[in-house]
Amino acid sequence: MIGLDAGPSSLSSPQLRRELTRAGAKLLLIRYHPGMIEDVRRWMRYNSWGNRETLKSLTASSPAAALKRMAHIVAAEGLWLDRIEAKTAGAVWPELPLESIAAAISENDERWKALIGKGDAELARKIPYKNSKGEPWNSSVADIAQHVAFHSAYHRGQIASDVRAAGFEPAYTDFIHAVRKGFLA
Repeated sequence: MIGLDAGPSSLSSPQLRRELTRAGAKLLLIRYHPGMIEDVRRWMRYNSWGNRETLKSLTASSPAAALKRMAHIVAAEGLWLDRIEAKTAGAVWPELPLESIAAAISENDERWKALIGKGDAELARKIPYKNSKGEPWNSSVADIAQHVAFHSAYHRGQIASDVRAAGFEPAYTDFIHAVRKGFLA
């Protein structure tokens, strides 16, 4: 099932509607709109940059809570990618060394690039899955990407608090900082 935004310009794209119909897709109205692909790319560039900056601020002797949260960020992102790709998902709170976290960031980045590279129809695609409570849901790939970016930012804030409370300087990962410094170009 493919979703389209109910906004004035989204359903007026005859080419996209023909492509979806040719693919046998059923249309469902959602908030994703064609052309939003650049927004999704930007969210994921910010997510990757923020995760890498946060990882650089951590060492093996960083607070245990910070290390656990950083492992959770990459594991949860991997879980969402697995759901999108209809794969079996792993643990969301694993114990991972920093090297494994770094590798997971790179792997997740490549997976997002490949997924986003499939275009608007892929980002509008609805993904059926069960949440951690076993409840069935359907979400668009675009909504999942936005959730992943927000989820990571939330936990990076917690990590910054953990690092600061331990007497160290946390990474500065504010979105506006990344924009002003040109890190998302």
